[in-house]
Amino acid sequence: MRLVKLSLILSIAVLIPAASSWASEDRVNKSFPGLIWSTGKDEGELFRKSHSEEPVALNENDELDGGFSSIDGMLQWAIGHSDPAKLKEAAKSVQHLSDDELQKRQIEIKELMEKLRMPSDAELMKIAIDDLNNSSISLEDRLRALEELLTLVEPIDNANVAALGRQLDNVEPDVRKHAAWVLGKASQNNPLIQNQVLAFGTLGKLMKMVKSDVAEEAIKALYAVSALIRNNLNGQDNFYAEAGDLVLKDILSNSTTDIRLRRKCIVLIGDLAACQLENADAKIPFFNDQVFLKAIVDLILSDDLDLQEQSLGAIKNLLQLRTTQASAFKDFCYLDKALERMRLQLQLLMEEEDQRDYAKDVEILRREVELIFRKKLDNGIQVPT
Repeated sequence: MRLVKLSLILSIAVLIPAASSWASEDRVNKSFPGLIWSTGKDEGELFRKSHSEEPVALNENDELDGGFSSIDGMLQWAIGHSDPAKLKEAAKSVQHLSDDELQKRQIEIKELMEKLRMPSDAELMKIAIDDLNNSSISLEDRLRALEELLTLVEPIDNANVAALGRQLDNVEPDVRKHAAWVLGKASQNNPLIQNQVLAFGTLGKLMKMVKSDVAEEAIKALYAVSALIRNNLNGQDNFYAEAGDLVLKDILSNSTTDIRLRRKCIVLIGDLAACQLENADAKIPFFNDQVFLKAIVDLILSDDLDLQEQSLGAIKNLLQLRTTQASAFKDFCYLDKALERMRLQLQLLMEEEDQRDYAKDVEILRREVELIFRKKLDNGIQVPT
């Protein structure tokens, strides 16, 4: 045991000056590789202080923070990062240490490890949320806190949802955008968080943001709306109550709308149609709106290849709904003519080497849509693929 202690101490003793310097410098900068800390807090709040007044001896079974799962792990790291010459010199100096001197050195190492310990996700989230609730914090720090929360959304709770929801009322578009981004990320495929966010009436705020003249704000808001209502029937009812169909229709029909917003819009429509296909209780009444359907069909002739493909995917789902009418797609939306024009367009793309593979994949999807459309016309009912 004494040999283990000696090895550990002589290895880490070589690193103490450099590590202490590193810790001091990074605590001033408030950053570590891969993560930026909120500057709304004093540096001391980012590191846990040791509350033990009694010396604690290290042993081989201790679990250490700071990235080391064991004494052995820390020892291997220390040896690997030590200068061989200095390590040899340090070995000579510690060989004759008394038990009291060993214990003193152990305490020094323990204190250093406490200073270098990375805060837990829960601690970091608390710091970021405290910053958001601090009305005197600078805009830069508020945005930084929101960016930090993007990586810490899993343990989010009601109090944190409320704090984020309040940021949607901020006068700064960047703050609103980041808050929507965090809420959207937290809500993805998480019914518990979806319902928490919906309970605070956040959907209405997000719907207003989708109409923003600031493209980035509108895009992040629609991302959050999509995450909130995906596979959530309560969220979809609220979406319809907030005139979500009109918002989507405006986005689709306005050719000057940012193409990224139009893509997110069509993806959301495809997801809603897929949800209704899988759930008999899902009711999306605006899927029967012929003007709405035509706006989607028109997008398959877009100059944007991604938007074309996403529109085809949405139409494929819509065609399979029992509530949509084949005659509407043919006589009002002219889907047959749009599909033929698209076929000719894809043929030209296949002649271009850099577009050939993509065009072939889209053509396969186009044929699937055409087949479902023809069968729906013949049968007048939902056609499974």
